[in-house]
Amino acid sequence: MNCNKLIPELIIFDCDGVLVDSEPLSIKAMEQVYANHGMELKAGLVAKGVGMKHADIAALIERESGFSLPAEAYADFWPITREYFSGQLQETLDIKDFLGALNLKRCVASSSTPERIKFSLKETGLSDYFGNDIFSSTMVKHGKPAPDLFLYAAEKMDVDPALCVVIEDSPYGVEGAVRAGMTALGYIGGSHSYPAHKDCLINAGASGIFKHWGELGSDISNYRTL
Repeated sequence: MNCNKLIPELIIFDCDGVLVDSEPLSIKAMEQVYANHGMELKAGLVAKGVGMKHADIAALIERESGFSLPAEAYADFWPITREYFSGQLQETLDIKDFLGALNLKRCVASSSTPERIKFSLKETGLSDYFGNDIFSSTMVKHGKPAPDLFLYAAEKMDVDPALCVVIEDSPYGVEGAVRAGMTALGYIGGSHSYPAHKDCLINAGASGIFKHWGELGSDISNYRTL
């Protein structure tokens, strides 16, 4: 992995697909919302928008399928997603060990709403690792792949963007981190990962790719001592 001899001060974690293994459940929930309104989506269509906020995924779906949700349907996204998450959502493998040993500032920057982020962290026992250092795309004008959310998180955490490492599982998140002037690392350890996942993240600008949190543990140590 190319670590670029950076000594980071802040690790910014995406939530869905990085901290929690939520993407398959999220996709089912979104497909359910469309089905409830008489629209059957092609397999794989929702997955194209992984890493984006719901409104942007819906816009992508409309462009590719012609299906347009009525305005009132957007209120269904979180209640239905919460039903899928309750009792089923799991943290990614060994993330607690990694967070427990991490001696750096950390925060969450996610395309999800604050309510969903907090629910996900509480459901998986990760809340205490982040406290109130949680940032949502609802707090900025443009969601990923724009850099807005990452720059906002760095500002609130009082860290120079150049000293931030972002851990992402989507090309949209990686692109946003790079545009923010940060180092992006791609995580491909979630159950939603696919054969071309690594190449997609590298092509988006990821400086390195890892599948197991134990791999990154040694790399973060190298970041801190170089």
